[in-house]
Amino acid sequence: MADDSIAVVDLDRCSPDRCNYECKNYCPPNRTGKECITLRGEEAVDGQPEQVRISEEICLGETCGICVVKCPFDAIEIINLPQELTDDPTHRYGENAFSLYGLPAPQDGQVTGILGPNGIGKTTAVHILASELEPNLGRYDDAPGWDEVLDAYRGTELQDYLEEVRDGAVTVSRKPQYVDQIPKQFDGRTRDLLDGTDERGALADLVDRLSIGPVMDQSIDDLSGGELQRVALAATLARDTDFYFLDEITPYLDIGQRVTAARLIRELADDHDRTVLVVEHDLAVLDLLADTLNVAYGEPGAYGVVTTPKSVRNGINEYLAGYLENENMRIRPNPIEFEEHAPRATASGDVLVEYPDLEKSYGDGEFSLTVDGGEIRRNEVLGVVGPNGIGKSTFAKLLTGALEPDAGDADLALEISYKPQYVTIDQHMRVDVFLSSITDQFGSSYWTTEIAGPLQLERIMEQNLSDLSGGERQRVAIAACLSDTADLYVLDEPSAHLDVEQRVLATRAIRRYAEQQDATVLVIDHDIYMIDLLADRLMVFDGEPAERGHAGTPQEMREGMNDFLSNLDITFRRDERTARPRINKPDSQLDTKQKRAGEYYYAP
Repeated sequence: MADDSIAVVDLDRCSPDRCNYECKNYCPPNRTGKECITLRGEEAVDGQPEQVRISEEICLGETCGICVVKCPFDAIEIINLPQELTDDPTHRYGENAFSLYGLPAPQDGQVTGILGPNGIGKTTAVHILASELEPNLGRYDDAPGWDEVLDAYRGTELQDYLEEVRDGAVTVSRKPQYVDQIPKQFDGRTRDLLDGTDERGALADLVDRLSIGPVMDQSIDDLSGGELQRVALAATLARDTDFYFLDEITPYLDIGQRVTAARLIRELADDHDRTVLVVEHDLAVLDLLADTLNVAYGEPGAYGVVTTPKSVRNGINEYLAGYLENENMRIRPNPIEFEEHAPRATASGDVLVEYPDLEKSYGDGEFSLTVDGGEIRRNEVLGVVGPNGIGKSTFAKLLTGALEPDAGDADLALEISYKPQYVTIDQHMRVDVFLSSITDQFGSSYWTTEIAGPLQLERIMEQNLSDLSGGERQRVAIAACLSDTADLYVLDEPSAHLDVEQRVLATRAIRRYAEQQDATVLVIDHDIYMIDLLADRLMVFDGEPAERGHAGTPQEMREGMNDFLSNLDITFRRDERTARPRINKPDSQLDTKQKRAGEYYYAP
């Protein structure tokens, strides 16, 4: 194989007990007596047949690709690396395994962001910089010592930092990506976990601003995802260290909580001269908090490349355009585009359903929701926004009949397809079998092109539901919701666990389905970009989280977003180059001007 190609075998998908080694038997070099595709020499557990390995020295590369086509489980990738990628990888996990090229360079007193799709090596880069993984320069079978690693980075911005990592002189505070794993690692109350982290004397302020005082005496096991995320942020930011690494700060948080988290991180860098690295998919938050941006690109699960630092605006715009200017590299065939004008003008269509005033309470006055009666129009996408714990999911369950109201008649006499907020797996079957049991469209060209394609389901069709990641489960759940026949489609937080590109593709799939099938859709989400791209009208929830919630009647987008964003005290503008929504810096000239004019949702 040429020096600029790699072979990747996904050992989770390679299933030799269910094939006849077609890859090995049809490989042209193998058929001439060479040992290109061979067996790994060890049997898997339970006596399963041996999995395969591919010699990158003998393989003919993408010009052949027969093994890729012949593998019945899509377990093999033969990839030509970009010609510009001439250096050895920073780290490779093993033979025919994932490779990472490049690292971000944290800067003193700044927030450095990393933006890229899932499975591209962002978390691997964080592990290396946090001194949790020693880079092997691609020599997984003969790992180099630190002297060789430092020689490879001599003269770069990373040299001094990596020397401190080698010497154990870097103190690190790191927030993990998956906060739902915290209860498995810590048994006790929230207070017990946080008290041991207050090294800067800032914990009381963090607890107050992150609104986690009410859960301080609760068991970690009893916390919701949003509460765990805020506790993890407080624990990370309270420590007194050289570097702070935050791996995805927005999952489970509402928009107000995301802005609060971004402001706390900015203050840590600005006021305390700390160095911060943030991996994040929420572009609005990344735009708000980062000073510089490293873009990560490549083939998920195969290889990833981290670019040199860019300005935040240029980095996000180039990522969305799919073309990196300094690198002269196209990373995506088509750009991610935003509507040029917002809000979208909506015609007053026919009414699908009118719902009355509704009331619902939990427990002995623990939480109460009041809903102003309104109407949902045919063929519209109705966005629903508001803080966590304000009753949005309760409203969705009232519409679907999963909950009975205390006052008002919620029997809408509609067929409703519902994707819940938390996607749980209670069926042990393959993805394709599960989806085919829902729809008679399964396998049709429309379903494949407009639903399965945008939601990137092809590679997971033969996997079991119970083996899917959070993002994969989310995409299957969206597909299942849209595949059903219904009068109203209700999707609760479809952006959760999806990266930027997956969010935009999911948004397009939902929007195109609504337009082409004359479907009516109600979407609850915290991602402003998704709501901005998707919704025709907006329903705004306000009140006191976990105490009382109020749902207003659906409004036109500008009126609704002005109402909503004014509660958050943030303003948006359109990027001149890409028309994407951007949060104005707090107290900036434009922020002040728009607030004075009462225009929080783009200056007209």
